[in-house]
Amino acid sequence: MNLESKWLEDFSALAATRSFSQAAERRFVTQPAFSRRIRSLESALGLTLVNRSRTPIELTEAGQLFLVTARTVVDQLGEVLRHLHHLEGGQGEVMQVAAAHSLALGFFPGWIARLRNEGLPIATRLIATNVGDAVHALREGGCDLMLAFYDPDSAMQMDPEIFPSLHLGTTEMLPVCASDAQGQPLFDLEGEGSIPLLAYTAGAFLGRSVNLLLRQRSLRYTTVYETAMADSLKSMALEGLGIAWVPRLSVRAELARGELVVCGGPQWHVPLEIRAYRCALVRKANVRLLWKRLEGAAAGSA
Repeated sequence: MNLESKWLEDFSALAATRSFSQAAERRFVTQPAFSRRIRSLESALGLTLVNRSRTPIELTEAGQLFLVTARTVVDQLGEVLRHLHHLEGGQGEVMQVAAAHSLALGFFPGWIARLRNEGLPIATRLIATNVGDAVHALREGGCDLMLAFYDPDSAMQMDPEIFPSLHLGTTEMLPVCASDAQGQPLFDLEGEGSIPLLAYTAGAFLGRSVNLLLRQRSLRYTTVYETAMADSLKSMALEGLGIAWVPRLSVRAELARGELVVCGGPQWHVPLEIRAYRCALVRKANVRLLWKRLEGAAAGSA
């Protein structure tokens, strides 16, 4: 018998929602893909678990009995993984954090240092990745915490009851470019000509925010380079190839040294909110402790 643990989690979600569409949304997959996974589970077991002729759907007698086993296996597997992480961490559990590349470099080190200085000596393992992979890691149990810029218009919004989030701070995207010998920007956003744009690839959250600004302000531009990574755009801007919108936390050192300059006023800045996300179903002790500390900080700030 070849069973995948995600099928068991899928089945538990289906039993909880009694709806293929709602369960698929909770599991962050399309409904056809979710339906195929449930059928794969039934095929592997040689049983019919779901009565699809009813609305809302109902579990068969076999499905009701198997649900107890599915939930038990998922819980036990989670406990085993937490125990293994505890052993690997030596003095304590290791908290796995998935973060967008720009936050991994520009925000995470200082944030963790502050937490440790405030008396929270957590051991962490950082996974620097893109937002889509970070969301996948969180929902599939591949990380304990996710750091990301808040995107209210994202199609991948997570159920806040299962994946609660907390405000960690704010920053902004700045239009930056290299400077000339006199320290002035090589390119002018307020000029009449077209500017060379160092752009984010289609679908990137930061890119959607920049594109919205460009449309609102009717900026004339020519795209000369595209990538999904803010730090790659920064590198190209340092070479004098164009203007890039990059999170302030990613260019603080370059701005201080005068290697890059901000080439547009506040009307060209894009505000960003930094949030932490977790899965409410995870009972890892250090995650609960950290979340309680973050909730207290958020309440005090408010």
